[in-house]
Amino acid sequence: MSVEDALPARLAIDLDGAFEDLVRTHQQLVFGAALRVTSNRADAEDVTQETFVRAYRALGGYDGERVGAMRLRPWLARIAVNLAKNKVRRHRQSDPLDVDPADTGRGPEDAAVAGDAAALTGAALARLPERYRTVVALRHIEGLSYAELAEAFDRPVGTVKAQVHRGLALLRVALEEAQ
Repeated sequence: MSVEDALPARLAIDLDGAFEDLVRTHQQLVFGAALRVTSNRADAEDVTQETFVRAYRALGGYDGERVGAMRLRPWLARIAVNLAKNKVRRHRQSDPLDVDPADTGRGPEDAAVAGDAAALTGAALARLPERYRTVVALRHIEGLSYAELAEAFDRPVGTVKAQVHRGLALLRVALEEAQ
């Protein structure tokens, strides 16, 4: 049994003692999900911190049986994505003339000129519509399974598969156009 598999049981027994392992094990996933939605490192760091604060509070209120049976990856991804969406929404409401958060200022064409494949892919991914960008990133960068994505987004597995497929198709088109 891996550390990740044993973590829910450990959290059920000793939340304070095992919480640091929860953060260490899942901080990259949570930060990655937040970054894909916000497209802003500082906002993603804020969302990551708030995700773990909310997770700690929620876990403290659940009974041990519920905590022990939890699937932590999709649960944390869902919290992070929802918090990140709320942060983006608040930014748009506070400054409606602000630049689109997906507009990083550097498009796929700029990255192609620079010859940086990773930057090219990242720029093309950042320009995808949010509903595709997030599921593609969580599936192919953060490694969530389709079942975990379905749980995180509260959607049927078929819907999530279709969104990943469509997102990858849009990403391929953007990369081909940039070359």
